[in-house]
This record gives sequence, C-alpha cells and structure tokens, in this order.
Amino acid sequence: MAQITKRSEDYSRWYQDVIAAAEMAENSPVRGCMVIRPNGYAIWENIQRTLDDKFKELGHVNAYFPLLIPKSFLAKEAQHVEGFAKECAIVTHHRLKQVTVNGKVDLIPDPESKLEEEYIIRPTSETIIWDQYRKWIQSYRDLPLLINQWANVMRWEMRTRMFLRTTEFLWQEGHTAHATAEEGRAETLQMLEVYRWFAEDILAMPVITGAKSESERFAGAQETYSIEAMMQDKKALQAATSHDLGQNFAKAFDVKYQNAEGKVEFVWATSWGMSTRIMGALIMTHSDDDGLVLPPRIAGTKAVIIPIWRKDEEMVEVVAAAEKIAAELRPIVGAIHVDKRDNMRPGWKYAEWERKGVPLRMEIGPRDLKDDQVMMAARHDRNKQAVKIVDLVTAVPAELERIQQDLFDRAKQRLVDATVEIDTWDDFTKLFQGDGGFAHCHWCGDAACEQAIQDKTKVTIRNIPFERDETEGECVHCGNKSIGRVLFSQSY
Repeated sequence: MAQITKRSEDYSRWYQDVIAAAEMAENSPVRGCMVIRPNGYAIWENIQRTLDDKFKELGHVNAYFPLLIPKSFLAKEAQHVEGFAKECAIVTHHRLKQVTVNGKVDLIPDPESKLEEEYIIRPTSETIIWDQYRKWIQSYRDLPLLINQWANVMRWEMRTRMFLRTTEFLWQEGHTAHATAEEGRAETLQMLEVYRWFAEDILAMPVITGAKSESERFAGAQETYSIEAMMQDKKALQAATSHDLGQNFAKAFDVKYQNAEGKVEFVWATSWGMSTRIMGALIMTHSDDDGLVLPPRIAGTKAVIIPIWRKDEEMVEVVAAAEKIAAELRPIVGAIHVDKRDNMRPGWKYAEWERKGVPLRMEIGPRDLKDDQVMMAARHDRNKQAVKIVDLVTAVPAELERIQQDLFDRAKQRLVDATVEIDTWDDFTKLFQGDGGFAHCHWCGDAACEQAIQDKTKVTIRNIPFERDETEGECVHCGNKSIGRVLFSQSY
C-alpha cells in the first residue's frame, strides 16, 4: 500500500493521497477532467438521493436540458456572458476530416462542416432553460415553476484540483420561476437552508450562511447566498450557492405571465446548486493521516464485517455468521459489506477499509462465535468494544449515530477555535501570514477596498453572515466607516 502523506507535511499532497488510497477518483486523459471510481460515485449517489428526496418533498421536479447551448443565448444577459466568457468551451464543427501530414495521419475539423452558429458546452444552464420557460409560462396558473436538473457542466479551469476545481464536474442546478419578488426571495433562502441542513445534518460539516458581496455574486444575480465551510487547514470552501436572479433572465428571454387581474408581467427567477466539489469538502473536513473518514449518513458502505479464520472449517462457520449478521442489519442501517477474501490477512483488510473511510468495522472469529459476540471498531476514533450478537440490532445504529455526532462536534469545535474577531490591519495580516482561519472584520462595503485586500493577502470576503455583529466600526483595511462585520478567509 502506498503511503499517505501527513497533513502536517504537505496538506495538498495529503488530499490527493487520500483520494487515491480510498479509490475515489483519478485523473483522466482529458486535461482537468476526472474519472470518479465506484467508491467515490457511491458517495455521490447518496448525495443525489438525499438531496433529490428533499427537493421533491418541497415540490420540485426533475427535467433535463441540452449540453450544447447556442452562443447567441449566452450573449442575451450581459452580466452572465461577462461572468462566463473566459471559461467556455466552444463547438465549431460537426465533422472531422482525415488528412496526411508529413506521412502521418491526422484528423482536422472539416471546413465544410463549420456550424452556422457555434455552440457553448454548458457552463451553467440559465440561458437555455429560460428560453424553454418562455414557451411554458403564460399565466399565473403556470407558476411557480420548480425544476431541478442533475447534469454535468464544463468550465475551462486553468488550475484544476480533484473534486474542488475540475474542467468537467457533476452537479444539480435548480431553476425556478415565480409570480412575485417575495416568492423568488423566499425560494432562494429556502434552498440555502436545504443546503445548510444537508451540510450539517448529513455531511456533519458546520457552515456559515450568508450573502455574498456584490463582486462575488453569480453573474446575472441580484443576490447570491452561500454556505461556507472550514477545512482542516483553516481555509474556507464555498459548499453551495443559491441565487435570487430577480427579473434579469426573464427580461433577457422575454418570459412573461398574465396575472389574475389580466396584467402581463415578467416572472421572478432563482437558481441554486451543489456540485461534486462538496465531496472535496467532505474529504478535507473529516479525513485523517490514515485515509478517508466518512460520516455514516453519507457513506456508501456503513459498516464492513471481517470474518477471521485459520482453518477451512473455521472459515465456513465465521463467514456464515457474518453473512447472517449483515442480512439482519442491512434493513436497519443500510449497506454492509462482508469481506470474505481468503488471500489477505485481517490486518491488511483493516487498513484497506480504514483508507476507504467505512465508518464501522466488525470482526468475528471462532472465539467470538463461541462467546456469541463481535468486536466492533469505529473508524474515526478507533474505539473498540465487544458486542453480543443479539445486541447488534441496537448497538450498531447507536454507534453509527455516535460517529455522526462526533464528527460534527469535532468539525464545529475546529471552526469555533479558528474563528476570531479582528479590528486592525496588522492583526489581519499576521493571522493570514500565519495559520489563517475565519476572521470577522469590519468592512466599508467598497468593492475597490475588497479587491485591494485580496490583492495584498489572497484573502476574500466569504460572505456577509446572517448572524453577525452589525454595530458600527472602522473598516479593517481602509479605516472608513463600517456598518458591521463580514467573514474573511483564504479559500479554495
């Protein structure tokens, strides 16, 4: 087994090593794109199932829209095209032509197949979706329109990092239309709360909710809200966003409805999304120097049972007992794997499943069978205990809940310990030249000041928290009047 670099030695290398050791993903032949392996995709499937159930519980439905977007669509909303123009991949031809150059066969775009209008590979789907909404929405009876899409998108990133920033990534993108500004804003905040719930209750990842500064808003939005999580290196990661689009896209694509009084008005829009980036956040929030650590509620495999034997006759007995235990527990806790490979020592199996982040391990050998028990070990703290087989139906769910809560409590304490209030520029620079963290600081509200802070320190305003100190003060950078504190941090 390849060694995992310690976090204290090289955090970035550690992150890549954990992904490789847990067999979550690997680089593909396409620059900046990844292959998500079954262990990684099982986590993404659980993310999909959990969020999709919540979306549908709130009245949303799923649809699918094309990967290719006419270039003219992107140009219809000025802020939108400005925000995404540098990240777009373009399809210009629909056929290749074989040629021979210096004796070598090559393929080039066939000049005769040049498209009349070029296509953008979707960086996000607002434009093509709102072109469809124009056809679907006529009356107030058609509202609200609550649609979500599970899809892939492409943004041509210059610097890529597995899960955190890839050229192609998977996500969900919600796009809704409403009769009033109030309904649109309520939807935006409701979906932000869904993301907060998912991050904290399912991923055991504490987050700070708030509004983005104007310069950090989504291209074309009136307001952008985010959830910000702290990683173990004390940097921030934007885990999800929810956007109040106002009437910008409705006006750009002429999406109107007739209200109950017969008056024709533009609709109000939202969009919101969470991507495979959340898996990078999951890794960096909980994992350790031995590999991946997963909260039970999102783990693809909740527990692994490892039968232990020396003789063939013992193998038959302990494997049968392990299979019986797994069958009894699966309806209660979910996926349980029985590792009955006979070409590996138990110690190697323990290490492998630790690297893959399975929350709970159960060991059963001939002596355990005689005592009607198993040995149960938690991945995150190595707590090991003997449990009677008859008690497993209550002990295993209880232990998984303990693990889930422990992981959240650990991450929450880390967040609390590394969050400070700072009032002077000297203290600000000392913090971010040192260990870093989250800093609540006064800010004047000026975008030029915000940019100057970023240029000098690589520190950005992560969001303007909903729960914050709004007393007046002086901007931490320029000294001008402030009306409250905002959240600063270095980020991914």
